[in-house]
Amino acid sequence: MTMDQISAFLDSSVFTLAKHEFTIAELVLIPTILILGIWLTRLLTSALTKRLIERGTNADIVHLVKRVFYVLALVVLAITTLDFLNVPITAFAFLSGAIAIGFGFGAQNIINNFISGWILMWERPIRIGDFLEVDDARGRVEAINTRSTRIRRVDGVHMLIPNSKLLENTVVNWTLVDRLTRTSVRVGVAYGSDCKLVSKLIAQAVNDQDTIITVPEPIVIFDDFGDSALIFEVFFWVNASVERDLRRIRSDIRFRIDELFSENSVVISFPQRDVHIDGELKISQ
Repeated sequence: MTMDQISAFLDSSVFTLAKHEFTIAELVLIPTILILGIWLTRLLTSALTKRLIERGTNADIVHLVKRVFYVLALVVLAITTLDFLNVPITAFAFLSGAIAIGFGFGAQNIINNFISGWILMWERPIRIGDFLEVDDARGRVEAINTRSTRIRRVDGVHMLIPNSKLLENTVVNWTLVDRLTRTSVRVGVAYGSDCKLVSKLIAQAVNDQDTIITVPEPIVIFDDFGDSALIFEVFFWVNASVERDLRRIRSDIRFRIDELFSENSVVISFPQRDVHIDGELKISQ
């Protein structure tokens, strides 16, 4: 096959759209341009992300800039491809309108999640690294994508939550403003214990922990006269971002309370019941 035959074959018309004839050469050239354009877009996006991270830019800002740059680059690539083929954008107006109507009816949830994802990235009510409580699940945000947000639960399992759910439902963000969290530890001591001493020992157990914030200072409350114990509860603030940290801190305080109570002969109570039997015992003959 001669070059003239190859040239004639590539210039052969395949179909016509908006008075523009698409040749075999153009149909081969289109995917080539798109593949190279997408590869170049990803390369530039990766370089931009790396540059922002090296400058210490916030992870949410990096994520937002990455998404915006990627979308704009794809739009520019599409327009450039059409312009290179001498195809006017208005030629796709009717077709794109029909597709948009059908897509809108069939993908309302997808569009809703897509828009919600951009709102989350722009307004930043939820940021990468935040610790969230959604329904019965707790976990840290790892990524905010255009359709869903990826959360790693406290048990290590990854969970994908639709972005619209994070905007339309109640979400507890433990770290929205800061990482300060108030928690408490309850303990019951036996009746007859020295309440002042108990309160002092509990306060000492809390203050012995380096992780406890001193302002506001911890507060020990004589909470109640229980059925089998005098109930005390201590409230304190810690700088913790996950449930695991809170449980570890509360565990350390309980260990320390047990040590101090043992040293000062304070008894930690346990449920007790006194059973009284009334009436005479009759022995049948």
